[in-house]
Amino acid sequence: MNLAFDILKNVMKFRRMSIAHESCSTECLPCMGPHLEKVVKAINNDQPIVFVLPAFPGKSPNLAKVISPIPDMAEQLSLEFLEELCQTIKGVYPPGARILLCSDGRVFSDAVGLKEEDVTEYQREISRMIEELSLSSISTFNLDDVYQGMSFNEMRTSLMEKYGKSIDVLKQLVKEDEDIHRLYCGMTRFLFEDAMTPGQTKSRASIQKESRSRAYQVIQRSNAWSEIIEDLFPDAIRLSIHPQSCGSKKMGIRLLEANNWMTPWHGVAVKEEGRFHLLKRSEAEARGARLEHVDGRPSHYVL
Repeated sequence: MNLAFDILKNVMKFRRMSIAHESCSTECLPCMGPHLEKVVKAINNDQPIVFVLPAFPGKSPNLAKVISPIPDMAEQLSLEFLEELCQTIKGVYPPGARILLCSDGRVFSDAVGLKEEDVTEYQREISRMIEELSLSSISTFNLDDVYQGMSFNEMRTSLMEKYGKSIDVLKQLVKEDEDIHRLYCGMTRFLFEDAMTPGQTKSRASIQKESRSRAYQVIQRSNAWSEIIEDLFPDAIRLSIHPQSCGSKKMGIRLLEANNWMTPWHGVAVKEEGRFHLLKRSEAEARGARLEHVDGRPSHYVL
């Protein structure tokens, strides 16, 4: 059991906690509770600890936030951080750990304004990046792997027919559950920002109204994706990019060692005084950052 504690403490160093539970330590037993049994089971079977992380959906369609639809240094830094976390666990537990990136871009691409071809290319480039960087502890999984031979719309329909929950039920949860309400507000904000692309002609009020409506749809789809992941990988520890409460069945996780709340797909990597952090593209350029290219591709900014 002590080994299981040590493994989880290494992950909990980089947790994202909801505001009400930020005081929880890396040794908080209630925080560990939902995950301990899975870690112990893997240890007893001398197997790697498996984590599933729904993330890396695709770049924001708003070029005021990102460089292009293609993964860049922001994604690379996050993937390398996750690999390093797995290697740290291997230092205390030789079978190590694996992280399965369950990309949710295809799940809600039509609801967030992502082009299907951009999602496909993003997924392909993430896999290429993992291979080229020799990130042996990381692999990918997406909706295309579940529903092979279907159109993208058919995939989403099949997912929702089996795993989708009522929007009315979700709306009630948003009213009653603080964490879900916070997620809804954050999703609405992201959708509003992504829709404010250069040249768009809708009013802010109209975009805000659409964003609130689409936020429910995105969360509904995301919850369905979460359900199918739990069915397919029941022994895996569930991670989330969103802050979680103490004792949640998911563990919130950062994607960079620095406590940066932005995701790689909503920002750009900026190197400042020898260290990277994430900013919106418009913020980096407003500060006078210089765009750098790697292998002929736009990669990151330098201040």
